[in-house]
Amino acid sequence: MTNPLREPRLDDETRPSMSEHLTRRLLELVRHDGLQPGDRLPSVQSLASRFAVAQPTVRESLRRLQAVGLVEIRHGSGIYLRRGAQRIVLSNPHPGELSRRTVIDLLEARLQIEPELTARAAERASEEDVAALRTTLAAAGAHLSGDDDALHRLNMDFHRHVARLAGNTVMSQVIDSLVDVYGAEQRLVLNVYGDRRRDHEDHLAILDALAARDVVRSRQLMRDHLEKVRAVLEARLPDE
Repeated sequence: MTNPLREPRLDDETRPSMSEHLTRRLLELVRHDGLQPGDRLPSVQSLASRFAVAQPTVRESLRRLQAVGLVEIRHGSGIYLRRGAQRIVLSNPHPGELSRRTVIDLLEARLQIEPELTARAAERASEEDVAALRTTLAAAGAHLSGDDDALHRLNMDFHRHVARLAGNTVMSQVIDSLVDVYGAEQRLVLNVYGDRRRDHEDHLAILDALAARDVVRSRQLMRDHLEKVRAVLEARLPDE
């Protein structure tokens, strides 16, 4: 007779695959080594040697982590941690083409959340935090007439970092996910001012308010900035 209290065994369908097991070990590596967003991970070859697995297995695990936005694979450069390994809120990595209404709704969601997070960041940001944001915007400024992919990534890094400084892990992950979902549509904003300087100047103004610990101005500048982005997307995205 089957014992109903016996702990069930994992069958072949439910047992984690090698790549799933390696994915968990890679997350443990990130935590153990104290890696931070922007840090570079070891190479595929090094990871394969470290965990005694084949390189294709490592690549599959990295693709899993990239799909949920934890790492970024930059061809010819390396593998970089995009955000901390402990994720509660994740965006859909394959949302497909978004409708105009959905994109605007995503911006509305950011407008409800991000200005308040920016105000909290103004209260909490250290001198080191402000310096890190200045480094990000300085790098973005170097790409105003150049690499759009790099410029977009740095602009979004600025928004993510400000949200993290508010000190609420879940809400900062919400912003991460909202930004990720409609990244392609957001790149329309890069072209609206021709040389992209006005968008960059908005970011610099927000940073100055944060550095001055001006809670009210920080909140308002972020709100004004996102409302400009919404206006651009409403004007440039095609009708349904």
